[in-house]
Amino acid sequence: MGFVRMEEGVGTPPQELFEAMDAYIGEQSAKGVFIDGGGLYGTEDAVNFVARKGEVSRVDGPYAETKEVVGGWAILQYDTLEEAVADQQEFAELHAKYWPEVTVISTLRQISMGPDAPGD
Repeated sequence: MGFVRMEEGVGTPPQELFEAMDAYIGEQSAKGVFIDGGGLYGTEDAVNFVARKGEVSRVDGPYAETKEVVGGWAILQYDTLEEAVADQQEFAELHAKYWPEVTVISTLRQISMGPDAPGD
């Protein structure tokens, strides 16, 4: 699974990035790699449920203390880790090229299919 994290409130990405992402996602879909994904709005309407010490509390956004938020996500499937890492770097490079004034952290994580750790 790929995540894009960025600073809260940086605004809408430039149209050029949307166009580049459409082309990139189209290519990944054609290869059978891109399964699903999308962008996320800011935390202004977010709702968190916090479980702490056996109690659950609800916390509504926006969150003044938030510095970084998840701005988008994608579910991807690769045959090798090397392919996944190479494509995640290409994805990050699109952001660097088309939205250079914003710091974006592109994260790749493996989806757990059960209680065992990867490789078990």
